[in-house]
Parts: sequence; structure tokens; C-alpha cells
Amino acid sequence: MPIDLIKQLRTFLPQESVLHETEDLRPYECDGLSAYRQTPMIVVLPQTESQIAQILQLCHATQTPVVARGAGTGLSGGALPHAKGVLMSLAKLNQILEIDPLTRTARVQPGVRNLAISDATRPYGLYYAPDPSSQIACSIGGNVAENSGGVHCLKYGLTVHNILKLRVLTIDGESLEIGGDSLDSPGFDLLALMTGSEGMLGIVTEITVKLIPVPEKAQLVMATFEDIQKAGQAVANVIAAGIIPAGMEMMDKITIHAVEAFLHAGYDLNAEAILLCESDGTAEEVADEIERMHSIMKSSGATRITTSQNEAERLRLWAGRKAAFPAAGRVSPDYYCMDGTIPRKHLANVLKGIETLSQEYGLRCMNVFHAGDGNLHPLILYDANTPGELEKTEEFGGKILEMCIHAGGTITGEHGVGMEKINQMCTQFAPNELTLFHSVKAAFDPQGLLNPGKAVPTLHRCAELGAMHVHSGSEKFPDLPRF
Repeated sequence: MPIDLIKQLRTFLPQESVLHETEDLRPYECDGLSAYRQTPMIVVLPQTESQIAQILQLCHATQTPVVARGAGTGLSGGALPHAKGVLMSLAKLNQILEIDPLTRTARVQPGVRNLAISDATRPYGLYYAPDPSSQIACSIGGNVAENSGGVHCLKYGLTVHNILKLRVLTIDGESLEIGGDSLDSPGFDLLALMTGSEGMLGIVTEITVKLIPVPEKAQLVMATFEDIQKAGQAVANVIAAGIIPAGMEMMDKITIHAVEAFLHAGYDLNAEAILLCESDGTAEEVADEIERMHSIMKSSGATRITTSQNEAERLRLWAGRKAAFPAAGRVSPDYYCMDGTIPRKHLANVLKGIETLSQEYGLRCMNVFHAGDGNLHPLILYDANTPGELEKTEEFGGKILEMCIHAGGTITGEHGVGMEKINQMCTQFAPNELTLFHSVKAAFDPQGLLNPGKAVPTLHRCAELGAMHVHSGSEKFPDLPRF
């Protein structure tokens, strides 16, 4: 145990904000991806930006790795601690610093919960649009690190589209201001670079978010389909008709049954798939879109169409979708949540592929996803107590991500790469692209102390992985169209 480092940290941090006993470190050994665990060497809980700067300066001077942690709801192992490093929890920086209803912005610290922003700004008729399923618990700093989305990201965008400015501390404690108070800022777009960088380039200490007016009306259409391919086609038909729904989500049969048993949201248990499609805006706009959605769903083969008649019903139907993950926890000892994105037109083919893999591996898979933008969230159900089943599950998940790549998509839509998808980065990107990523990392963090070993694999790792996965020159997933 590095006693000297603990003593130095306690010269500017309260004793209770520097944790090093094993029982105090255990709660920080993983994020939401509990399959990967590592006990950190030290945990620090700063309360001010000045304390964060001092921690970084000390770690820089002693060449100690630093991993930043928000609320711990991440699902890719992005906040997995370093065994010989400092885990920095930002949970105590949880203040909303300013709300400006005239510019429709709010300045917040990274530990503020996503939902707390909308709760605080609702009296002004405003809210913060990105709404991950974990929004009741996840922090805005973590949302920035992973570029989180949510059920309303189709119309209103991901985190990167809903922030204006960041205050960031580099590994040596230097303060940077990235972005600006206007819609554009001079120079390179470092705001987009920092958003989704998974704590590898700097530590975010303050975020200026955009707020939008609470819509006059919101209404939800729930369509039932006897064929998941028809549901997938309905998604394409809605978009082709020029409608951009506030949210468009799909669930398959196994998910519907798990959610309904858990929450009693009112889902059709006879459905092979259901599609939730929301319209928001003025009463006139919503009425027109709902009418058009009904027509499209019917012509796309929906067997039953339900429209929310009040706000309570709308929220109940959405609550079912947002409860898909905890519902999975009721029907399986463990679940492994994947996060890939594909072009919408290949939805049916990829879902077929997932079903085939499910049969091949003998593991059930719940499919729930942001259908409008093709962001899949397959939940592979397994039992970690069964020897070899976790490894089998990881292999299954890896093949799903490879399918997404071969369909012209990506290995992540909003959960980040972290430790979970680092091998699939070798498939997604060429060696020269990975070299460029490492160069960007080195420009901000030359010693590689911030969240080391995450998101971007070394070329050596990719070479070793390639040697392990030679398939006699045959092309994988031959039924998927190539790009």
C-alpha cells in the first residue's frame, strides 16, 4: 500500500475522502458491467475543482494512473479501476450552478443526476432532452464521458448535441474551457472530441447543457406485430414518410413478457414485437402525426394499435421500455447488455442473425433497442455460476458486434467501448486509424495515466487477436450485405 501517496492526498483532502481499506474499496470495484471487477489501490472523493486539480498534479508527479467515476451506471467497464491507480469519484460535485431560462442553458457539476436537471428546470417550462434508461441515477459527467443517448435521442440527439461548453482538467491539473456559450466556437471542435472520450483525455468538472421547452403535448402510439420483420419495416416506413418521432423503440417477445411480468405496463403478450412511437409538439402537430402514424402502422401489418389517452398512460408505456434491464434481472441470474448500431434497413437480418446465435450458444437473448436510429441493446441471459457460461456469453456478444460491423454499423451507439468492446475495436478500425487514436490520446495525456487500457487497443493486442481468429479465409456472416 503506497502510504506516502495516501499521506500526500490527506494534506488537502479530508481523511474520510481518501479510502484505502479493502472493505471501503469493494463498492468501487466495477461499474454496471459487474462481470468485470478490479479493486482499486485508492479511492478519492473530492468536493471541489481545486481538489481535483491537486489530485491530478500529485498523480502526474508520481506517475500514478487515474480513473474517473460518475454514478457507476456505465455498462462497458469504462470505470473499471486500475489495480495500481487512484479511482476518483466525482459524486460529491453534484450542484446545479446556474439556470438561465433566457438562453435556455444550465451550468452543472459532473455529479448532478441526469433527471435532476429536468426536475430543476421544469418550473421554467424547460427540460434536458437526453434520457438514458438509468436517468434517475446516472450522472451528467458520465453521460458526457460515454456520449449517452436515450429513448428520445432520435429527435433530440445524443449528449454531444445537447451541450455547449465543458470545463476540463488535464492530467497535470491545467484547466481548459472547451466549447462556448454560443452555438459555435472558434477553432477545432474539441467539444465533440471530448464527449465520448471515456475519461481518457481529461476530467470534466463543469458542463453547460442546452435546455428545450417542454412540449405542449406528447402522445404515444403502441403497435403490435406478429412478425418482427414487419415491425422493422414499419420503422423504415415511418422515417420514409418524413416523420421524426420524439422516440421510437422496439421490443421482441421475450422482452415483452419479462417487462409485463415486472411492471404490468399493458403490453400485448401475444405480440412477436411491439413498437413504441411518440409524437410531441403543439396539439395540432401531434394530432396530425398520430393520425399518419396510425395509417403507416396499419399498412405495415400492425395487428393492434393503441394510443395513450393521457400523460399517466404515456409514462406507463415508456416505463415498461425503461424497465427492460431490471426486468431481465428477474428472469435470469445474470444478463450481459450489448450495444451496437446498424443501418435501419438491416434490422430484420441482424435480428435473425442474433436468433441463430442464440440457438447456437444455447443462451436466451432479449432484444430491446432504439429502433429509430438502429441502436441495438441485446440482453444475453446467462448464469455466471455455471462454469464457462460467462466466457460463452462474451463470445456470443462479440459475434453480435461483428455482425453490426459487417452490416455497415458500429460496435457502440451510446454505452462506450471501455473494456467490454476493446477487442472488437480491432475489427472496426484499421491499424493506421488506431495509431491516430493513440496520437490524440498522447496529445492530451502523454504518459497514458488517464483511464489506461480502455477503449483503444494496442496494435500488438489486435495482432494477437487476429492470430487467434483466423477463419480459413472464409467471410463471416455471408448473408449480410457488404459496404
